[in-house]
Amino acid sequence: MKYLIMIRSNPDFERVWAGLDDEQRRGLGRGHRALAEELAGTGELVAAEGLDDVALTRRVSVRDGRTLVSDGPLAETKEHLAGFYLVECGPERAVEIAARVPDAAWGEVLVRPVLDLPAHGV
Repeated sequence: MKYLIMIRSNPDFERVWAGLDDEQRRGLGRGHRALAEELAGTGELVAAEGLDDVALTRRVSVRDGRTLVSDGPLAETKEHLAGFYLVECGPERAVEIAARVPDAAWGEVLVRPVLDLPAHGV
């Protein structure tokens, strides 16, 4: 089964990040790289990416056949997706992997199963 491991960011995480020195920030990046390489080696990694600045977000919706595009995230939203790992493994293993995501030390990492569309007749 596939699981999306979502790395959330919020103002508290941003304050922690701002307080890290350059070596601590590089260590965080090395931790992500090491985890991704390990998961690729075991065949569990489908994809892993960090996301760029939330200010670069574009919101897209379609109403009455018209595409509506606006800049940035919703103003009232304080949390946003900072990155993700898409893995293929069992549920307990997905939680084990999430606990090893460097950001879990001071933030929150979510584990969510990916909907198996063929199993639902789609």
